[in-house]
Amino acid sequence: MNNVEPGLLGFLIVAAIGVALVFLLISMNKQFRKLGPPPEEPDGTGADTGDDEPGVGVGDVGDAAAKGAKRR
Repeated sequence: MNNVEPGLLGFLIVAAIGVALVFLLISMNKQFRKLGPPPEEPDGTGADTGDDEPGVGVGDVGDAAAKGAKRR
């Protein structure tokens, strides 16, 4: 019978792929660090107003109450 084994060449190929993966992951982490946190929005333009539902403003209290929203 023929015994086919991966041998040294198969191991070297898998090891090379593993080393390349490590270098790619290191490079990806460096690129993510360059991005930094997202810029914060200035006050008054979409900042968190403490509403339970997004998009509900002061003038929409009646609509929110009709929808069953919680009041404070």
